[in-house]
Amino acid sequence: MLRTFLMLAAFFGFTGVALGAFAAHGLKNRLTPEYLAIFHTGVLYQLIHTLAIFGVAILATQIQGRLVSYAGIAFVLGILLFSGSLYLLTLTGVSKLGIITPIGGLCFLIGWFILGWLAWRLGLDTL
Repeated sequence: MLRTFLMLAAFFGFTGVALGAFAAHGLKNRLTPEYLAIFHTGVLYQLIHTLAIFGVAILATQIQGRLVSYAGIAFVLGILLFSGSLYLLTLTGVSKLGIITPIGGLCFLIGWFILGWLAWRLGLDTL
């Protein structure tokens, strides 16, 4: 699990930086300011949750059980659905793709909820 989540964090980190640079330089004159802002939102959420996946990888070395993996999976799905739908929406102009974005946002929320629940359970285990 450590290797998998580290590789995913590296992949999403690399592509997040590359997409941010692509938007700043390659899309600046091709997208409307509104679409460029939407694209940047996708990049921001991708990079933030890349760090969350990195944290999950580290937690996986210290905490046994499936909850850590579930949080990591939720973050990965969130990036794919939330950020991915924003990228596709801005590049294709297909506004119906925006319907997928909240599902990705829900995945992010689920990942953070699982980490909070895990922290709560760890506190109970130490009593």
